[in-house]
Amino acid sequence: MPNFADAKIAYATQSNMELGRALLSFSLCQIKTLVKYANPLLTLSRFLLGDRFTDAALKATLYGHFVAGEDEVRIQPKVRVLEYAGIGSILDYAAEEEGQGVVTPATSVDPASQPIARVYDYTCEAKCDRHLETFKSCIQAVANLEKDGYAAVKITALTNPDLLERMSKAIVEARNLFAKFDSNGDGMISRHEFAQTFRVFFKGEDTKLSNMLEELQPDQNGNVDYIMWSMMLAPGDLPRICAGCREVGPLALAAPTDEEVELIESMFRRGHALAQEAAQCGSSVLIDAEQYRYQPAIDNLVLDLQRTFNATSESKFPIVYNTYQCYLKDSMERLKTDLERSERFDYHFGAKLVRGAYLESERELAEKAKVPSPVYTELEETHQCYNEAVEFLLEYSTQSNKKVELMLATHNQESIEKAIEVMNRLGVHRQDSTVSFGQLLGMADHLSFNLGRHGYRAYKYVPYGEVKEAMPYLIRRANENSSLAGGASREMAMIGQELKRRAFC
Repeated sequence: MPNFADAKIAYATQSNMELGRALLSFSLCQIKTLVKYANPLLTLSRFLLGDRFTDAALKATLYGHFVAGEDEVRIQPKVRVLEYAGIGSILDYAAEEEGQGVVTPATSVDPASQPIARVYDYTCEAKCDRHLETFKSCIQAVANLEKDGYAAVKITALTNPDLLERMSKAIVEARNLFAKFDSNGDGMISRHEFAQTFRVFFKGEDTKLSNMLEELQPDQNGNVDYIMWSMMLAPGDLPRICAGCREVGPLALAAPTDEEVELIESMFRRGHALAQEAAQCGSSVLIDAEQYRYQPAIDNLVLDLQRTFNATSESKFPIVYNTYQCYLKDSMERLKTDLERSERFDYHFGAKLVRGAYLESERELAEKAKVPSPVYTELEETHQCYNEAVEFLLEYSTQSNKKVELMLATHNQESIEKAIEVMNRLGVHRQDSTVSFGQLLGMADHLSFNLGRHGYRAYKYVPYGEVKEAMPYLIRRANENSSLAGGASREMAMIGQELKRRAFC
């Protein structure tokens, strides 16, 4: 197993050294203050000093440390340096216009858990199509630069976030309807339960009831479980189903309108276009997790993409990865359900495991809505969930005849060490594509470089884009991941040790 303590000294990179000399004198409080006032300071600098001087200063400090470069050509030196150290790249096109992202207060329990915590503003479908082309370019860049690279994709860029929230409510209500049909709570709806509940909530004759049941494809015993229910009852089907409701209830209120169904279909079209691009390029896409109120809709799209593009008949490995935020109380349940889906529908399973990036905002939203918070109360519960998920998936990977691949996006050293222990116990080779480790560019280098040196599949999230366009991304990331400043202070401490070591060598 890698000795991460030794790596603190051995693998401080040149970029860390340069940033360290500039920022070592700053306290954690000063770093947070700079982040807080970064936007007005940046505006003032551009006004007084001009873009050229401001961009040069940024390239020598913040931008130059956390962003690889402006485009596919200019990021190549950093990508090659990482590659030389045994580290792959997860390309993340970080350019955005000022005000494009909607800041949502959030605290990440692990900076690598969600490298981008932003939601795209929605102005029109044409902008979503432009985002689609941007992501496709990123996927093409992955294919050009990396043998086994990844591209990061955010679904709020491909549709109206408000639509995702509406769609998520419809999915939740469809899940609640399943619970109403499942009167004995055994996880299965029998023909008797279906007929009994159908007559309570829906108008129609036995012929309509029978047709609806058959559409859900019951098993040989005539039963329907939640997996089949959820796969066959898409949000676009709800208007037709709700037309037969005896009264307007939560499901009917959540059902999308005809116009919204068209927008949902457009989102699915964009998602399929991205996955198709990745399949043609031989790359994989990591679909970012987002806020809880959007997640059911994102999961719905991702499951559709996985069923199509991860199918064992179409690919030898997962093209599309979903992301699981382990600070959510239902994360293990979702993980197990999705694994069962992959078995039943015969597709490879790709998962990125993170801790989470919206801690404070999730609690605030739950408090306002007067509902239980979806996130764990104690940090230790999140750590435990993360480690359990890693062990569960690794054990499953050794038993399944399908390809199971995990991207463990974390800066938590203990979780990495535990994952390696499980790999060793189960005989999972460090170069096997089953497990990869991911950290942010410019952070936790003692983890990434040491993993790469010892032959593990280590990756860095590599943001790129023009300076002026990428700075809102960087400032937002720093604001939304308050622990980033803490991580930076730890990095500075390591750099301080290295500077002292070199001074007295």
